[in-house]
Amino acid sequence: MTAPTLTLTALPGIPLIESGADLAAIIAEALARAGLEPHDHDVLVVAQKIVSKAEGRLIDLDTIAPSARAMELAGATGKDPRLVELVLRESDSVIRTAPNIIIVAHRLGLVMANAGIDQSNIRHGDGEWALLLPADPDGSALRLKHALDQRFGVNLAVIVSDSFGRAWRNGVTGVAIGSAGLPSLVSRIGDPDLFGRTLRVTEIALADEIATAASLLMGQADEGLPAVLVRGLAWSGAALPAAALIRPRERDLFR
Repeated sequence: MTAPTLTLTALPGIPLIESGADLAAIIAEALARAGLEPHDHDVLVVAQKIVSKAEGRLIDLDTIAPSARAMELAGATGKDPRLVELVLRESDSVIRTAPNIIIVAHRLGLVMANAGIDQSNIRHGDGEWALLLPADPDGSALRLKHALDQRFGVNLAVIVSDSFGRAWRNGVTGVAIGSAGLPSLVSRIGDPDLFGRTLRVTEIALADEIATAASLLMGQADEGLPAVLVRGLAWSGAALPAAALIRPRERDLFR
């Protein structure tokens, strides 16, 4: 029996991304530098930051006028009122606050800190800027997949990853906020375990597991490696977007 093998390769030389950048072309150049020719069933994991930057989601905080609610939350959390205003605009509801953090239900359905808005690894120049999540991360993944499939004549999967904290656990880990070309959530309900017992509730967050593995190479600080090619995975079943990973409100025991 051949032992399963999985390889992950961080793509070198990806420049700082500006609004309007052609990510497919930039990634194609990085693949060439790495000596990689994409194959069917390869998975490209790209950091949310480069997707957001390419899509023009960088906001000048000097253009933001805080609302009364934003001023109130800023006083309670110690955060910049302009940043809090952006958090409120990107969210459906505020779930909980603490010093320097606001847990929200993002308009995309994600429960996360500060609506995923980030100020790290972006140029600030003379002012203060903030980067929002892509408007439609699943759509972003699908567009990048189509562009790369056409360029290379293959059938790739693409994941847009971000870093999340988790209930009951310290630290952040990679998660998929956008996905195309693979089943982000895989049900094993009804399958037998090693002893023939039927699995009743087991579902695998496949896209999250891939994003987490890729984040080991991407890093969280100044590594500058926002794209990783994953090779060796096998899956079956229809593609499901990352939105399938979001637990419905009525089944969310943490809210």
